[in-house]
Order: sequence, then structure tokens, then C-alpha cells
Amino acid sequence: MWRNWFTRTTQNRVASRPCGFDSHHAHFVPKTKLTFKEFEWTPQLAYVVGLLVTDGNLSSDGRHIIMRSSDVELLNTFKNCLNINNRIGRTQNGKTISYRVQFGSIQFYNWLKKIGLFPAKSYTIGEIDIPDKFFRDYLRGCIDGDGNICTYKDLYNVYKGRKYVTQRLFIKIVSASKKHIVWLRNKITALNGSNGAIIKDSPADKQRVPMWILKFAKKESLRLLSWIYYQPDIPCLERKHMTAVYAIEEISKQKRRVYSRI
Repeated sequence: MWRNWFTRTTQNRVASRPCGFDSHHAHFVPKTKLTFKEFEWTPQLAYVVGLLVTDGNLSSDGRHIIMRSSDVELLNTFKNCLNINNRIGRTQNGKTISYRVQFGSIQFYNWLKKIGLFPAKSYTIGEIDIPDKFFRDYLRGCIDGDGNICTYKDLYNVYKGRKYVTQRLFIKIVSASKKHIVWLRNKITALNGSNGAIIKDSPADKQRVPMWILKFAKKESLRLLSWIYYQPDIPCLERKHMTAVYAIEEISKQKRRVYSRI
């Protein structure tokens, strides 16, 4: 099964627990003696990398990987993709509640660094070394982690009692790193043909850095959604998936208006 992609390394193990990551535990050889390990790309792994690029981070200790979200369902999907059973922690700051999963794996940590992730990555992360075959799974992870699928009915076009209702749709991906957004747009255009607009969102507080938004309009969004949700059993955040399904169904019902010539 796909969950078995992250097999346990036993040659350096002294203790064992059923979590899938031997490096969680205390009695192991020093990390300098661990051999580098390549991990086999799968749709699940690519999706996890997308989540980590947007909502995760690598600890500075060279061992721990942390994934944060306000959505428990997303963290459970993250855990299932990695076949780990670490508990989901909960923190509260005022009325804001957030959740996180933390686990340790030196070899996975080093592999993530090799493909382009690193600690304190938010403002400077660039390209991710991911095979084209699995890029759409990676993109789905980015959208679930720090993106938005927005759809709504536009009732603006009302003229002399006639209502023209239009279903709007757009996809947005947000990042503090311009390099990553530019790479993401170029990669999407090359592999899917969709062209997104890059928007700079400058904060009112000049002490804060700007955010970069990659936005796709309706036609491009439809093409992207059909591409990233290519089969029913792929890992995804269900509420965003259902938003996509609803938008596609509503837009397919629309009939093109006939304009008369004067």
C-alpha cells in the first residue's frame, strides 16, 4: 500500500516503537554516522512536501520536522501520508486556536534540505527539486497549505430588470518568497499551460515584508482543478476539494449569453 513508502531503517536502531520513524527515540548512533537516504517520490510524498513548503518548517536542530495548521483534518492527512502516529498538539493565542504535528527523522530532514527546504525558509525559499510527474500533487499540497479556492455567484450584471448571474472562480497561492512564487508560476505554465498573475501585497506597516500572491482567473483555475484532482483517492483537504467540485459543476451549467447586434 502507498503508506509503506516510508519504510523503517533498522540498521541503526536500538529501540523500536510503531511510529515509522526510528529517529524519534533517544538511543541511536550520532546523526553524523547516518548514511544519506533517498526517498522514493510518490503522490503522497509530493503532497507532504507541498504542505511543508507552505505551512511547515525544519527545526534548527537538524532533526525535527514541524507541520502547523488550523485544520485538524489536514494534519491527519499529513500523518496518514507519512504513516506516523504522532499526536496532534494544540495551542491557543487569544481566540485563535492552531494545531501542530512534530516528528524527528534525521534522514528525512537531510533529504528535504537536498530538494530545497531549509530552516527559516519563509522569505527566501526558491525552487523545489521535484519530478514533473509529481508536481501536481505538490501543487495540491501548496493550495491546501497556504492557498485558496474561491467561488461565488456574481449578481453585479443587473440591467433593466434582467439578471445575469455568473459563477466566479479563482485560485490564489500566497508566499513571502517572490523567488518561490515566480518558480511556481513558471512551472505551472510549463506543465499545465495555465498563466497566473503575480501580485505584490505591500502591508501598511513598512516594517513588515510584502506578500506575493499567485492568482489564476476562472479559465485557468478550471484547467488547474481538473489537473490536480485527477482521481478520487488522492490526499487532499476535503473542504477545498468540495469547493472545487461545486465550482466546476456550477460553471458547467452556465449557458453563454447571446448578444444581439445593433
